[in-house]
Amino acid sequence: MIDPIYAATLLVSVFVVLLILGTPIGLCIVIASGATIMLVLPFDVAMFSTAQKMFSSLDSFALLAVPFFILSGVIMNNGGIATRLVNFAKLFTGRVPGSLSYTNIAGNMMFGAVSGSAIAASTSIGGVMIPMSAKEGYNRNFASAVNIASAPTGMLIPPTTAFILYALASGGTSIAALFAGGLVAGSLWGIGCMAVTYFVAKKNNYTVFFPLQKGMAWKVTKDALPSLLLVVIVVGGIVQGIFTAIEASAVAVIYTAYLTLVLYKTLSIKQLPGILVQTFVMTGIIMFLLATSSAMSFSMSITGIPGALSAMLLGISDNPLVILMVVTIFLLVVGAFMDIGPAILIFTPILLPIMKQIGVDPVHFGILMVYNLAIGTITPPVGSGLYVGASVGKVKVEDVIKPLIPFYIAIILVLMIITYSPNVTLFLPRLLGVM
Repeated sequence: MIDPIYAATLLVSVFVVLLILGTPIGLCIVIASGATIMLVLPFDVAMFSTAQKMFSSLDSFALLAVPFFILSGVIMNNGGIATRLVNFAKLFTGRVPGSLSYTNIAGNMMFGAVSGSAIAASTSIGGVMIPMSAKEGYNRNFASAVNIASAPTGMLIPPTTAFILYALASGGTSIAALFAGGLVAGSLWGIGCMAVTYFVAKKNNYTVFFPLQKGMAWKVTKDALPSLLLVVIVVGGIVQGIFTAIEASAVAVIYTAYLTLVLYKTLSIKQLPGILVQTFVMTGIIMFLLATSSAMSFSMSITGIPGALSAMLLGISDNPLVILMVVTIFLLVVGAFMDIGPAILIFTPILLPIMKQIGVDPVHFGILMVYNLAIGTITPPVGSGLYVGASVGKVKVEDVIKPLIPFYIAIILVLMIITYSPNVTLFLPRLLGVM
């Protein structure tokens, strides 16, 4: 019998070395997995088993939802939706101090929800709001920090592929329940960012107001509501049992195509091939990561790594609150070095059994996992959202870290609330009867 600690050391060592050498993460995963499996099985059997696991992991009807939701997001990203949502956000934030920053946060929450992408939200909304804020006297580093801190809300507010990946990796957790709980968690994240903005805006006297012309409120609302209805249609349809998550993803594509091609006329038929190419590339990346992560899960299970990790965590303390804190810190570190997709696929099969053992609901843990990993997208050293947001704001990363610190504190405080008060995020799924 192979020592699980030795197997885990080999797995991690090969993975890290390949990553440092610049190997694509999917190849890092599959090569490290194959090397670990060879501790137990002969070379030919190990290679055959690895390939078999990779292909069988993709033989799932539920995976059809992934490319459809990606396609709907790409259509929205290219369809000029951002400006309409910014104008709509102004209706609620335009009469308070720091209105430009509040509008950025609200815009990221709404655009992130309809696009499902933190990077798209940061680029689209931040590209509009940061220059406007700088022109009106806001500190550009602070304006960039506001955009960076609020962009990941789109990973939590549905529809989002992160929860679909978790549902697949966890063996069938309710997507409707994850969507409903994620809506609460993402909204609380945004509220936390707004609380920080209030104090900073008051301290620095950011008092620019948006003038609202007579009759404009209805026009702005009319322009934005069709886009925001996507969230209602998708989540409401799943919760009410009108369609499944897979069918909802197809409905999302049809609806977003109608909005951009027919209603808004911001896209043309000529642009569709390019949009499809973007979708194919993004889908291919996710599917390959899903396949390779299943190989890693197999390598860990055959060498007994999950059992050893479970024993180690449970050996730290028999207090569920302490174990939750340890897992939270672990996920924060993972999120700082790894993209959210592969992290969900790799660590869900390892950590979820431990969480169940200490009484944590799978829906609650799914929300916590996505929240933790989303934080990693805006933290150094690898957080893509941090670097993209700094680029959009035309500021240096080192200059934006200081104004980001209060936002990090607020986001972590929200994390602690939803970690140790499960009812905060689970009340809505229970109210809707989806868990």
